[in-house]
Amino acid sequence: MSPKEIFFQNDNILIINDSVFQTKLIQPGSVDLVITSPPYNVDIQYNSHDDKISYGEYKEFSEKWMTCCYDWLRDDGRFCLNIPLDKNKGGQQSVGADLTTIAKKIGYNYHSTIIWNEGNISRRTAWGSWLSASAPFVIAPVELIVVLYKNGWKKTSGSLKSDIERQDFMDWTNGLWTFSGESKKKIGHPAPFPVELPRRCMKLFSFVGDTVLDPFLGSGTTLVATYLNNRKGIGIDIDSHYCKIALDRIKQEGGMGQTNISEYLVKPKKKNNKIQKDI
Repeated sequence: MSPKEIFFQNDNILIINDSVFQTKLIQPGSVDLVITSPPYNVDIQYNSHDDKISYGEYKEFSEKWMTCCYDWLRDDGRFCLNIPLDKNKGGQQSVGADLTTIAKKIGYNYHSTIIWNEGNISRRTAWGSWLSASAPFVIAPVELIVVLYKNGWKKTSGSLKSDIERQDFMDWTNGLWTFSGESKKKIGHPAPFPVELPRRCMKLFSFVGDTVLDPFLGSGTTLVATYLNNRKGIGIDIDSHYCKIALDRIKQEGGMGQTNISEYLVKPKKKNNKIQKDI
């Protein structure tokens, strides 16, 4: 393994500055839970990622990275995939259904789908044919958290210690979750999700001390949640700028301590990091 890939590492957190397709730092069968919100391919302006490719290429990209995660999961590992129900930018596409089908093709087993109502209907601007039946747009202001697993659904590895409260268990096993999204301006990332999302997923679907992976680390939300909830976190991001944002957030929101972040910064890579190169 190349130490240049490790942006930061301590006993509980590992931040890998590399492509999900290239890193060799994660052992097969070592991850208990994957929680991630992958690129949506809706032309979001990331720092070093092309979020505007053909839908066919996007599905190939999705199959490739989900296969990596499948290999990294334990036999009783789970996968919480936060994706849109559908999208209309660049043409109407059934993203949720398509990515779920791809995951099952890889070998994942389907468990359930949680509907996340983030209450963003006020931001809607696309109506199609206004007040006309000619071509209206129907847009559901929700996202999905598709819950999948590798082999057996019953989890038998790890500490077997749960830390979820009775009322939370009752509320969260209801597959409609309502909480607000996250501010792009506040976080400094074009597509952040709130800590509440990975917090619920890891308390409901993992044990204390389990290893949780986010293959698209971004602003570090998943690792903030792992640090605050006694899990081990691994995050991968090809962009060192986002690795730094993630480490800053773990330090500030998670209270990790006064880590000297400058010691772990890596120089930007000189290769083309667009996802077409990884397909």
